[in-house]
Amino acid sequence: MLSRVALPDLASSRVVPRLFCLVSPDDDLSLLSDLARAGVDGFQVRAKQRPDGELLALAELVVRAVRPFGAVVVVNDRVDVALAAGADGVHLGADDLPVAHVRRIAPALLVGATCRDRRAVEEAAAAGASYAGFGPVWASTSKAGLPAPLGPAAIGGAAGVLPLVAIGGVSAGRARQACDAGAHGVAVIAGIWGARDPVTSAKELVAAIG
Repeated sequence: MLSRVALPDLASSRVVPRLFCLVSPDDDLSLLSDLARAGVDGFQVRAKQRPDGELLALAELVVRAVRPFGAVVVVNDRVDVALAAGADGVHLGADDLPVAHVRRIAPALLVGATCRDRRAVEEAAAAGASYAGFGPVWASTSKAGLPAPLGPAAIGGAAGVLPLVAIGGVSAGRARQACDAGAHGVAVIAGIWGARDPVTSAKELVAAIG
C-alpha cells in the first residue's frame, strides 16, 4: 500500500492520497473495491452535469465501496455533498467556493485546490488547502477545453509548499516522472478507466509511485 502524508492542525485525522482515481457515473463502479484493494488510496467523485441526488448517491456508493480498504474519498466542487455523503474531503476548482470559506465550513475535511503555478499553490496553502491538484501536466484525453500542458518541469518549481497531485495525461511511466520531479502523487482518469484492464493498470500505477 502506498504511503500517505498526514495533515497538520484541524485535518490531522486525514491523509493526502498518492494515487487518486477520478470516478464518474459512467465508469465501471463494480470495480471500485478491486481498485482500492489494488492500492488506489484516493477516489475523487466527479459528476458535474448530474442532479444533486445522483451526485450524492454516487458519492455514498464510492464511500461504501472503498472505505473498508482505507481509501480516501473526495467530492469534486461540492462541499455540501461531501459532508452529506460522509466523504473525507472536497476538491475545488477556480469557479468553486474559495478555499478559505470551505475550510471554515468544514475544518476537518481534506480540501484540494486546483493550481497551475507556485503562486497559486502558496495562496491555496495560506487559505487552508490540504493539497494542490497541479496541472494539466501532460495533454489530457479525458476533458476538453483544458489549458496548455505545463510539462513535468513545472512540478519542481511549485513543489514544497503543499503536497502536489499531478493530473493530466498520467500513465505509469509519467507517474514516476511526476514524483521524481517533486509531486506527492498523481490523479488519473483514462490511465485507469481507459485501460483494457483497469485493475492491472491501477497496480502498475501503484508500483510506479511506490
